[in-house]
Amino acid sequence: MSLTITLLGTGSPIPSPDRAGPATLISAGEGAEAEHYLVDTGRGVLMRLAGVMLGAPNLTAVLLTHLHSDHITDLNDVITTRWVMAFEPTPLTIVGPVGTRAVVDHILASLEPDIGYRITHHADLEGPPQVKVIEVSEGIVELPGNVTITCGLTEHKPVDPSIGYRFDFEGASVVAAGDTIPCAGLDTLCRGADALVHTVIRKDIIENVPMQRMKDTLNYHSSPEEAAQTAARSGVGTLVLTHYVPPIPAGSDGAEWRELASAHFEGPVEMGDDLHSVEIPGA
Repeated sequence: MSLTITLLGTGSPIPSPDRAGPATLISAGEGAEAEHYLVDTGRGVLMRLAGVMLGAPNLTAVLLTHLHSDHITDLNDVITTRWVMAFEPTPLTIVGPVGTRAVVDHILASLEPDIGYRITHHADLEGPPQVKVIEVSEGIVELPGNVTITCGLTEHKPVDPSIGYRFDFEGASVVAAGDTIPCAGLDTLCRGADALVHTVIRKDIIENVPMQRMKDTLNYHSSPEEAAQTAARSGVGTLVLTHYVPPIPAGSDGAEWRELASAHFEGPVEMGDDLHSVEIPGA
């Protein structure tokens, strides 16, 4: 058995014709019994999920790393589509940092006209979307299923709190970090993990952009070098890079990015287009 990482969206707040917004799928097991955990819900996430023959009703849970808009852009789409496409009422579990419940409440409030229209039109929709929100900070995430999920605090201030998640399943372990700089919380979460999925920006490029708003991103994101140092320091097996800023042209192998990381990390460095997948075998 194994864990499968699928980079559903490798983009960023900068719109790209080739890359959807930040979203990573962590899948455990096989067939109808498989568990699918969606980490973040960037723009186009359901289109990319359809690319691996899955939909919102297939999700075991949604886990949010933080509440920056580019990481939750299509959360409303996931909520609505789960509600109208499931064959029977299926509550959606959303896990996230403190503040997630308020965001979800506001999303549901914004959807009130649509919810009313659909309930009026469809006799089998007897009530609004069923959503269960679990706010977390550190420790075990209490969810049913065969995957053990642990979360820990990361460092993305002034976005606070921000969360990373670790998935353990039958001897395989994967950490999904959202936007963060190197920090003790992420090191602890990654210790001995088989793989780390880490967002990265090219600081060497961004620092030369003549726009202060772009330069402002430098102090709360990690570069490929810093992500690699985190992986090496924590004994991670495979480093998976995502959330490329600036966007990498579609079809590029990202050789320069990979070289920057490999200078600090001896293991495999994975990156690629949307839907790139990496299988992490169990013990």
